[in-house]
Amino acid sequence: MVTNKILLVEDDPHLAKGLLFNLEREGYDVLSVDNGVSALDQLREKDFDLIILDLMLPGLGGLDLARTIRETNVRFPILMLTAKSSKKDKEIGLEAGADDYLTKPFHLPELLLRIKGILRRSEWYKEPVHDQDIFRFAKMWINFGTGKAKGVDGEFYLTTKEALVMKLLVGKKGNPVSREELLEKVWGYDPQTETRTVDNFISRLRKYFEKIPQEPRHIVTIREKGYQFESESKR
Repeated sequence: MVTNKILLVEDDPHLAKGLLFNLEREGYDVLSVDNGVSALDQLREKDFDLIILDLMLPGLGGLDLARTIRETNVRFPILMLTAKSSKKDKEIGLEAGADDYLTKPFHLPELLLRIKGILRRSEWYKEPVHDQDIFRFAKMWINFGTGKAKGVDGEFYLTTKEALVMKLLVGKKGNPVSREELLEKVWGYDPQTETRTVDNFISRLRKYFEKIPQEPRHIVTIREKGYQFESESKR
């Protein structure tokens, strides 16, 4: 059995010690550092499966560290664990590249569930959608290895979750994917909640890949079933 390696970035020594103990008890291989610069050094030198990242760090802050990671690795799992609890703080964290955002104080069982969910989705993302990382359609393309894509307005980078949504849709090309499945595989949410989250992401992706987003030809709505990807327009 492969042991997942976690980089813990937390400058509160008491919290870091407690997290280290509990994560190792769960079977994870954990390295703990107390600042962003050290974390960046470790990421450059070693391979990790997940980073648990505080935002308020000395020197290089958590948001800047997350953005730096995303510049070179669009799909490396980032879990932000922070005292910043406002809705705006969460939005900023997610926009910076976090896969999940948990506020302090937190319950340990919830943290462990979040970690398992992120790692499970990360393993699913590694599954090949076809023989090569680059998927091409209608003079556009997506590189699922780097997150770089070419849409109707040129080249850009997909965020982690945008790439995950597209990979799931492309992987089931020609077949509908329900909102519930998207929520479960991409966000790890309870299928009964947050359905507007999916709709908002679909709207964003249509702006990238549809000439007329209001009349989609590739990311289409299937009534009462969800969304379906089509490489070639059927119109």
